[in-house]
Amino acid sequence: MPFSPSPRARSGPRRRSLLAVGPTALALAGCTAGDEDSGDPGDGPSAADRRARARAARDSEELVERYDAVIAARPGLAEWLRPLREELVRHARAFDGSRKASPSPSVSSAPSSPSAAPVPGNDRDALAVLAAAERELADRRAKALVGAPGELARLLASVAAAGAAHVFLLTEGDA
Repeated sequence: MPFSPSPRARSGPRRRSLLAVGPTALALAGCTAGDEDSGDPGDGPSAADRRARARAARDSEELVERYDAVIAARPGLAEWLRPLREELVRHARAFDGSRKASPSPSVSSAPSSPSAAPVPGNDRDALAVLAAAERELADRRAKALVGAPGELARLLASVAAAGAAHVFLLTEGDA
């Protein structure tokens, strides 16, 4: 027995038509989306986002310089501080930093920043100075989360959490 069409009249496009046209429409939409003016805010990070990233990278690089100063002044702490310093270098790179911070400190060189605070004369106080700098930066990054767009907010949260872990290690760890 042959299949007889439904007595009910169909309105609108048929499923086969939608299946045939759908991929073509998606392809055209994909092709035209990139041809729009590159000044569109949806095309990439906004100017505010770029400034926030640059500032975060600079903050990490400045903290690396503080670690370098402590390592230069207190060489006995170098082996213990090096992993924390290397993580800060990765943070600067994650924020698209200038990569000014080198992966390994030069123990014989003084910090390049003229505004670097003097390093205390004993290990405990030197670690306390680093912990205070880490805490202040982690707090600042946590506050910056409120106005940051999604990806930057996640990165700030992650780096702020890492900074809080550094504070713990510097104050409670077995240095």
